[in-house]
Amino acid sequence: MIDPVSSFAIEFVAILGGILLLIFVGGLIAALIIYQIDKHQTQQTIRRNYPLFGRFRYMFEHLGEFFRQYFFAMDREEMPFNRAQRSWCYRAAKNIDNTIAFGSSRDLRVPGTYYFLNCPFPTLEEDAAKNQPLRIGPYCRQPYDAKSFFNISGMSYGAISKPAIRALSNGAREAGCWMNTGEGGLSPYHLEGGCDIVCQIGTAKYGMRDNQGLLSDDKLREKAAYNQVRMFEIKLSQGAKPGKGGMLPGEKVTAEIAAIRGIPEGVASISPNRHPEVDSADDLLDLVCHIREVTGKPVGFKLVLGSTDWLDEFCERVVARGLEHAPDFITLDSSDGGTGAAPMPLMDSVGLPLRESLPILVNKLIMHGLRERIRVIASGKCINPTDVAAALCMGADFCVSARGFMFALGCIQALQCNKNTCPTGITTHDKDLQRGLVPEDKAVRVTHYHDNLVHEVEMIAHSCGVPEPRKLKRKHAAIVIDSGRSVPLDILYPEM
Repeated sequence: MIDPVSSFAIEFVAILGGILLLIFVGGLIAALIIYQIDKHQTQQTIRRNYPLFGRFRYMFEHLGEFFRQYFFAMDREEMPFNRAQRSWCYRAAKNIDNTIAFGSSRDLRVPGTYYFLNCPFPTLEEDAAKNQPLRIGPYCRQPYDAKSFFNISGMSYGAISKPAIRALSNGAREAGCWMNTGEGGLSPYHLEGGCDIVCQIGTAKYGMRDNQGLLSDDKLREKAAYNQVRMFEIKLSQGAKPGKGGMLPGEKVTAEIAAIRGIPEGVASISPNRHPEVDSADDLLDLVCHIREVTGKPVGFKLVLGSTDWLDEFCERVVARGLEHAPDFITLDSSDGGTGAAPMPLMDSVGLPLRESLPILVNKLIMHGLRERIRVIASGKCINPTDVAAALCMGADFCVSARGFMFALGCIQALQCNKNTCPTGITTHDKDLQRGLVPEDKAVRVTHYHDNLVHEVEMIAHSCGVPEPRKLKRKHAAIVIDSGRSVPLDILYPEM
């Protein structure tokens, strides 16, 4: 006979077991429901690609706000972009509150830190001026009046995916900014959104080459016939790999990408380290003039500065030949620019950063009387309002960003760009991973990111007492130097 205590214990264990079973079954049902919700929602790429488990990333990210002082890196410690920079991009793209509390986490004593020199009488809202279109290519048959000072930098179809291109194209249309094709050629997905397009011509002439790999006038005319194509950019070099051409792994060279580029399918796409026909300032000007004559549209070139001695010779040749022979713009990339794949020595150690090279270039153009003729486009790590406003202070007419818009698409800085395994579907051609990136949703975020960045650069300009961002000058900003003190940019880099 079972005593009452034992009987109670058996009943308790049975009841407890039943409760635990119900909790387990309930948890399993809840997990299945959450799995289905995550799999079919379209707003968050990680949750869509990794249903249920992807939620842990967001949970840990949230908990990190409370525990980072014990376990996690501080906001400003990561590279190439820290948590604070990425967080600003994400919140701007989602169009949610971007204010912070308690005080800045930025160490204002670090050399290279920018300060903007606010005035006692900032610009009132009713006195603020809207950014006006700026003309590029006054000597062209079809000059371009560019609407926005902030635009999408070159990202090739191949380096990034079809849904990423589609989202950027549609978002750029709504934002009123241009989109650069990168050196991989013009694809139908660049054109799909109806935005303004800058066609980049790399050293391999992808999309613009004949059967021998040489520049084809027929292909140039074909691209220029699209009204959306507003300019052509000759790529001499880029910040992440000065002196080396583009690199696209063979697994990313699909049949479609091979057809667009005019190369074999499945074979690694390695561009020459320079244009073989360009070996001097006159050669470069000849190429600029030829493309402009064939297309009728503005033509410029992109490079990262290292040696600067040649700039005087280049400007002198422009002046000697006449202003109509000048490039319509120069895109200046920074040594800390990004790319999908590059050798570490070039990425780490070659070229000048934008904060040094931009004042040098602008001063050379001023010295030779070319500043109003040649527009300057700043590129390289310009993802937040501070860096864009600083570039405008130093003399840029426009800024472009690739990685900022990648963050708007949902990039989590997984550092998988050189592989075919990007978890957010941006730099992969794996259909399963691309599924997480829904172009219709991400295009909205691209527009929000652009608009919020422009708005906050305007806010900086108004704080400095000017009506709109292009009125910012070097006197409006200072930079911290090695001594720990700040020096105004107009003193550190006086205009020539």
